[in-house]
Amino acid sequence: VVEDPEWSLITVPHLTELCLQHIIQNFEKNPILDRLLPEHQRKVLDRLSTGLPLTVTANLISDEDYWKRCCTERWQVCDISNYGDSWKRMFFERHLGNILKCFIPDTTEPKQVLDLIPLCKDYVRKLEIDQFLPPVHIDQKDEEDDLSDSGSDFGFSKVSTEHYNLKDLITALPHLEELHLTYGVKDCGMNFQWNLFNFTQQDCSNLAAAVKMCHNLKVFKLTRSKVDDDKVRVLVRNLLDHPCLVELNLSHNLIGDEGAQALGKLINRSRLETLDLCNNQIHHVGAQALAQALAKNSTLTSLNLRLNCVEDKGGKAIGQALLTNTTLKSIHLGSNNLSEQTALLFSQVLAQNTTLTSINFSCNHLGLDGGKQLLEGLADNKALTEFDLRLAEVDQETEYLIHQIVWTNQEAARLKSLEHLPTKPL
Repeated sequence: VVEDPEWSLITVPHLTELCLQHIIQNFEKNPILDRLLPEHQRKVLDRLSTGLPLTVTANLISDEDYWKRCCTERWQVCDISNYGDSWKRMFFERHLGNILKCFIPDTTEPKQVLDLIPLCKDYVRKLEIDQFLPPVHIDQKDEEDDLSDSGSDFGFSKVSTEHYNLKDLITALPHLEELHLTYGVKDCGMNFQWNLFNFTQQDCSNLAAAVKMCHNLKVFKLTRSKVDDDKVRVLVRNLLDHPCLVELNLSHNLIGDEGAQALGKLINRSRLETLDLCNNQIHHVGAQALAQALAKNSTLTSLNLRLNCVEDKGGKAIGQALLTNTTLKSIHLGSNNLSEQTALLFSQVLAQNTTLTSINFSCNHLGLDGGKQLLEGLADNKALTEFDLRLAEVDQETEYLIHQIVWTNQEAARLKSLEHLPTKPL
């Protein structure tokens, strides 16, 4: 103290602290954790680097606080409610998704994905991949401009355009329940080329085979991927009789009437509850095929056909099916070039159907008389709680009266749900 007035025994670390520091610094080579006392484990986990190799941490550390640090240090937005309220699950699902989004066939080493499978397979339940990169091709323009006279039309071998095959990965994830895919490239900017958005027939065959073998899959979304009728048929063949699939989203694709006919078969050969076909090319023939399936179906609860062109022939067919269907709760027919004829039939649906709770007719041409017909059909309806008639050319007063009835139904449904809530003991 005489030599150094600021000296204090407090600055001398305890032996326990020195040991913990040594464990933390050498954790990668000697990851001892289970042999520590709980309070010492806590100190080690709080100070471990988030940059440690996953081969060390994946199956050893289950502490949620550690994985929370891994997530928040890597991503600015972290909402664990989308990941079963698990930070560890969020980390591995997003980490694997990022690797797949940056994977370039014939360039990226497949070992990057395969080596990750044993580390993440117990934690991945949902995969969201909003881009798939195609192989990188060398520009052959100069060669094409200088074709030789002999065999000029056949002198070039076909260049592979297939994306990464998900089969080995998907079949190795035993808990995978949701798969959201988009075959395309984000933020390509000035490097835009149409072949960056080419979901090939081989891609489709590979994906269909993988999904068929994923027996626990409940939700499958393949959007904005130029899925046409031929590709839908391939998918449907592999999804028929799937044991768990309950939601299928093929919105924003190129599906036409033939594809809709195939999906009609799928509706009656699966356990589908939700089918989203928004923004495709389905006309009345396809809608009639879906309606035939609806008339027999007993599982589907939601059907979205927004931004197609089913017109009155298709609209009336769907309405006719809903006169007998007793399971569908939500139907979206917005922007389908529907008119008063469809509204007339749906007035009968509203008067008879006691299952439908949501109907969307927005952006159609139902007209004044069509609105009045719907109002008449809705007079004694107690089930409908959502009815969208925006931009449907319905009289303002009629729309107001319809919304009053719907609001009354909403309140009745709310009060009924409150009655079934368990009462807390005093």
